Amino acid sequence: MSRIRFTRRLPAAVAVAGLALAVAACGGESSTSPEGTNAAAADDLKPNADLTKQSIQVTVWDGYLPEEFTKGAKDKLKVKDIKIALHATNEDAMAKLTASGDSGVDVAFVSGQYAQALNEQGLLEPIHPELIPNLANLYPEATQLSYDKGNKISVPYTWGTTGICYRTDLVKKKPTSWNDLLKPPAWADKKVTMMTTERWLALPALKALGYSVNTDKDEEIAKAKELLVAQKPHLLGYDDTTFGDKLKSGEAIMVEAWDGWCPTTDPKGNIAFEVPKEGSDLWVDTMVIMKSSKNKEAAHALINYILAPENHSWAAANINYKVPNKAAMERVKVPKGSLLGIKPDELLDGEAIVDLGQASTKYTRLSTEVTAQS
Repeated sequence: MSRIRFTRRLPAAVAVAGLALAVAACGGESSTSPEGTNAAAADDLKPNADLTKQSIQVTVWDGYLPEEFTKGAKDKLKVKDIKIALHATNEDAMAKLTASGDSGVDVAFVSGQYAQALNEQGLLEPIHPELIPNLANLYPEATQLSYDKGNKISVPYTWGTTGICYRTDLVKKKPTSWNDLLKPPAWADKKVTMMTTERWLALPALKALGYSVNTDKDEEIAKAKELLVAQKPHLLGYDDTTFGDKLKSGEAIMVEAWDGWCPTTDPKGNIAFEVPKEGSDLWVDTMVIMKSSKNKEAAHALINYILAPENHSWAAANINYKVPNKAAMERVKVPKGSLLGIKPDELLDGEAIVDLGQASTKYTRLSTEVTAQS
């Protein structure tokens, strides 16, 4: 099937700015431990609990689960009901999850740094592995994510990286460095696009300079800004959504892109993706259980259902994002040129983006000042 496009990654970094403040303002209690005071004790949750009296409310990005998901999961789990609510962005999800003491949501899909932020505010239920035996299907690398090592408060659903997507027939030299975008050669002048979401706008410059994508040092962010401001006159523009179309038409020849959005399977076969030599990121979309949930056994059972190979493989086959599930990926036929073939250890070479709390406002300011430059 053709890849579905999502807007959910676009404003993700925008929501990072002031995230900890926003959550706290909505009544979240600070907690640096996943074992919050309202968390269920392990003995209180039973692997063989009667789920027929439990209902599940899920909030997720549109298109991130198959249309028939609700019926299949309900029939398999024998729960009373499953309701799906949609959010367009991480920011929308955070507003929903932090608006009151009980959002009514049992299972939420959010990106990794947002799971981290929710947990730091004491809003997440710890993951009880005994209730999710299909965790065994995950790659070992999926337990080594820096925002949640050991999957203590989240379960990864999809993961990927960021790099340079380019036209093999129009570039005079294969791009291998972030500097190929930041300081484009004359033949690529005004044929390059960059993304504007805050953390991803900064990523190429930070990596080119040898800095962490999670730096909060003013001097390092300032040097990244200098590179980005100097780059701006040589750009075709900023584009988070249609860069693939611009590549196909030839209007652009090199773009910053998330791997799943780089159209490497285009029939013409002239589009490729490269992770620059300076390194890149590792983004992860996760499933979390809210501490306020009154249906915790059912919530765990739902995540376990999703992790079944025949279910989790749907995401890779239909939305072109890799899933961190070895058994599921083994069921997926990888099209020629598809980035689904990137190996977990290669992904783990990327630096996971983490929540920076109040320091995230530095990236908001960076993005505003760079894009406002004439």
